[in-house]
Amino acid sequence: MALTGAQILWESLVREGVNVVFGYPGGAILPAYDAMLDYPIRHVLVRHEQGATHMADGYARATGKVGVAIATSGPGATNMVTGIATAMMDSSPMVCITGQVGSALIGTDAFQETDITGITLPITKHNYLVTRAQDIAPAIREAFAIAANGRPGPVLVDITKDAQLGTCELDWEAAAPDVAQLERPGHSSGVDPIALINAAQRPMILAGRGVMLGNAEQEVLEFAVKARIPIAMTLLGIGGVPASHPLNLGMMGMHGEAWVNTAIQESDLLIALGMRFDDRVTGNLKTYAPHARKIHVDIDPAEFNKNVKVDAAISGNVRDIVGRWLPHITEPNREAWLDHIGELKGDAAVRDIQNLPDDGHLYAAHVINDIWHITEGKAIVVTDVGQHQMWEAQYYRHDQPRTLITSGGLGTMGFALPAAIGAKMGRPDAEVWVVVGDGGFQMTLCELATMVQEDLDVKIAIINNGYLGMVRQWQEFFYQRRYAATPISAPDFQKLGEAYGVWSATVSTRADLAGVVATARQQRGALIDFRVEQEDSVYPMVPAGADLHKMIRRPSPIAETAAD
Repeated sequence: MALTGAQILWESLVREGVNVVFGYPGGAILPAYDAMLDYPIRHVLVRHEQGATHMADGYARATGKVGVAIATSGPGATNMVTGIATAMMDSSPMVCITGQVGSALIGTDAFQETDITGITLPITKHNYLVTRAQDIAPAIREAFAIAANGRPGPVLVDITKDAQLGTCELDWEAAAPDVAQLERPGHSSGVDPIALINAAQRPMILAGRGVMLGNAEQEVLEFAVKARIPIAMTLLGIGGVPASHPLNLGMMGMHGEAWVNTAIQESDLLIALGMRFDDRVTGNLKTYAPHARKIHVDIDPAEFNKNVKVDAAISGNVRDIVGRWLPHITEPNREAWLDHIGELKGDAAVRDIQNLPDDGHLYAAHVINDIWHITEGKAIVVTDVGQHQMWEAQYYRHDQPRTLITSGGLGTMGFALPAAIGAKMGRPDAEVWVVVGDGGFQMTLCELATMVQEDLDVKIAIINNGYLGMVRQWQEFFYQRRYAATPISAPDFQKLGEAYGVWSATVSTRADLAGVVATARQQRGALIDFRVEQEDSVYPMVPAGADLHKMIRRPSPIAETAAD
């Protein structure tokens, strides 16, 4: 039976296992929306197409499945660009479907015509312009395979209106992609990694997002325990190894733990697993881990020697490679190294924020640490970007994978709320919290309407300090407190939440915090405006381009005594 291209689109999505899409209709995609009503896929109507991409991204990060976003041509498609770039930087699998003007109009500057494949070429793994109905199923099938295979990422499929209206027979089997062509054979180069590992006296594991993407959590922890090697986490790697495990030292890099950065600088071997030596991790490359040999395991060989020259490079899935290592790893005595790291931690090893002096101020660390206690560390936390993002990484301890969802590589403000909606759609039984600044929240707060319309139980913690906090911190440290364009006004967030029909509250003291959070957890959706100390800063901090061990420390006792 002949189907329209629009019907083939939805039939293809159903057969790919899709049950929810995030989108916004418009003229060029209207045939697809008309056909959608006959298929068992839930459509989430966003309030802005950027929100659709962040929702699809959050869904993908929370579930490991491919997220799907859909929009019309022109401004609908271009509004997706930031979300696509976000997913590309963080290796998140996503398929974006856009409508396009009729194929006869392409290149004529027709109404709402934009070359979206040209625009997104640098920020997608691949993209397609489909002008015939018979090419829709092959494009969709291949898009899903590319998005999910190898290093995950976003793929865009742009479908002209006449392709949606045209008809043809659907041959599903003939539309199957050649997956073998998508897989890169693994390879290794350089020194034997086993010899390096067994000979090292001061080794460190650097665990990135690739640990979770490769489902390698168990193998990495088994390897660390057997070899007695401490683990440092990237921001996007948090959750890949339980925070409570004694070998997990915490986060590395610009706002990582001081003892972690010092240990990296003193190590004689770095074993990088599924991470890319980002500049926020390494600091000054010329002085980065100067005494360490380096092993790099990544599914994407393009990352090898891109930033840091390594002694052994092994491409492939982290789980497979570490699994092959395990039988050959000796069990050396590395107690002296572990004891030394323990000395580096000192009193800061136990962040007991409960012992902070009660000076009448509410600190963001209070908020995040108390939410961690009250939720027993079991919530999915979706953060925006800035100071609160770093405080979350420091003060909410994630023992489970895929429970911290955040924009790392692109650092996209406005990410948190829509991404949390996607995460909740993907994992409806999970408790989902948004941790967001007052600046970033105002970028996408329109998605509160989406949350309410979809009747989603998402809790929102606004860390409201009246500034674009991280930029203000840089201005304080490096620009003589010249706060240019960082003080930011905001509406009364409690009244705003109530206007949308969301249970809302305002908290300005530590004494009120736990009670309000407990009440919020009983609501179906909640918003809390936390009025925190305005000029608090994230410590430690490695200035951009500085040596990793040359950290700015907090000048008061607050930071060194935070979070049990």
